[in-house]
Amino acid sequence: MPLSEHEQRMLDQIERALYAEDPKFANTVRQTNPAVHYKRWIIKAGLGFVVGVVLLMTGLMLQSTVAQVAISVLGFLVMLLCFLWGASAWRRASGGGAEAAAAAEPKQKRKGGNRPGMMNRFEERWRRRQEGEE
Repeated sequence: MPLSEHEQRMLDQIERALYAEDPKFANTVRQTNPAVHYKRWIIKAGLGFVVGVVLLMTGLMLQSTVAQVAISVLGFLVMLLCFLWGASAWRRASGGGAEAAAAAEPKQKRKGGNRPGMMNRFEERWRRRQEGEE
């Protein structure tokens, strides 16, 4: 959605104030590509996943049953969380996310569309029964 003239003027004013206050930061923010951040997240998530695998294997090699279970479960949880974090970053870096899901959503909903669904058929049958057609 495009900005109104008033909003655009306010945004320009904020941008000029930022440049005047901290030009180095403003220049860094302007040149940064968000995909770079997501790639860093993917790398960190991969390293965290490896740490989780190491914890899991370490827990399996311990002699104490309580420590074995605790460290193994901790390793699994670290692996799971890092996988989810990496998958989320991967989706965002590749451009898939809420924006892609919204774009992929069909323009016309199934209800009332060209192809009648199961509920539409049931409603049509009910209507015909009430009218005495069947």
